[in-house]
Amino acid sequence: MYSFKNDYSEGAHPKILEALSKASKEQNTAYGMDSHSLRAANLIREKIGRSDADVHFLEGGTQTNLTAISAFLRPYEAAVSAETGHINGHETGAVEATGHKIVTVKADDGILTPQLIQKVLDQFQNEHTVKPKLVYISDSTEIGTIYTKAILSDLCDFCRKNGLFLYLDGARLGSALTAQGNDLTLRDLAQFCDAFYIGGTKNGALFGEALVTCNPELKENFRYMLKQRGAMLAKGMVLGVQFETLFEKNLYFELAEHANHMAERIKIAVRNSGFAFLSNSPTNQIFPILPNDFIKKLSQDFDFEVWEKTDASHTAIRLVTSWATPQDEVDRFIHCFYDFFE
Repeated sequence: MYSFKNDYSEGAHPKILEALSKASKEQNTAYGMDSHSLRAANLIREKIGRSDADVHFLEGGTQTNLTAISAFLRPYEAAVSAETGHINGHETGAVEATGHKIVTVKADDGILTPQLIQKVLDQFQNEHTVKPKLVYISDSTEIGTIYTKAILSDLCDFCRKNGLFLYLDGARLGSALTAQGNDLTLRDLAQFCDAFYIGGTKNGALFGEALVTCNPELKENFRYMLKQRGAMLAKGMVLGVQFETLFEKNLYFELAEHANHMAERIKIAVRNSGFAFLSNSPTNQIFPILPNDFIKKLSQDFDFEVWEKTDASHTAIRLVTSWATPQDEVDRFIHCFYDFFE
């Protein structure tokens, strides 16, 4: 049984494990102030072209989102998210448990636009409601779609005009930035977003996310919030070493490219078999719509998420490839299409 269920089933890339083993023999300063974390932060600043950015390393995506969003907002302020947004559907109400409402809008492709956000602003206009203050987006989105430079630039302009923070969840940012059709770079994100994070957990790290804060208004006393939310790791070097390894050369992007390439092989086979997709995803998450009897047969040898029923006889499934997905398993999966329809 091979799993296409997620991109965090494996441990970590061998280069990261090797670096961790080497660093474990050292004595390192605690709480993210070690030489590895400081160097990793500087490597990221170089990549984004912002020497003034703050970089913090946290353990996971949900922790990063709730820590950042709760720090950035006043008690009466709210986040705006697509209905499919991770903070809305997959974090057990973590952000709302901090007292901040999430106002959701329907976005069929998972992409927020100024027009969609304007509808929220029109609805929440006085002190009897929460005040929308932060726009939450993710790249790639929960359905594998990606933002373009034009869309993100428009969104940035709209947010600045309306006094809103723009925050980007980058759990699968590597996949987005190496996807076909992408025209965004890390430097663009640092220009357009007030804050964003670079996901390591789903791209070769054992665990960890790098939160990048560009807006000076959001920087002050953030380490206090890290500590209060349980996000200040005593052995911070464990996170620093991983991001140091991912960014000292080009490993972060190489791993993401592999995941995308494996997904693309499956996409071609699905398309050639005459099937459609739930979303137009160029990333490592794809959502083919397949006959129910075929899905039952696939599930005998492969694990995946059954995502959404599309009609009485067809269902969309989610297939996720990773930095560690072997091509022979992808090819074995593809052959099921040929065998089933012969």
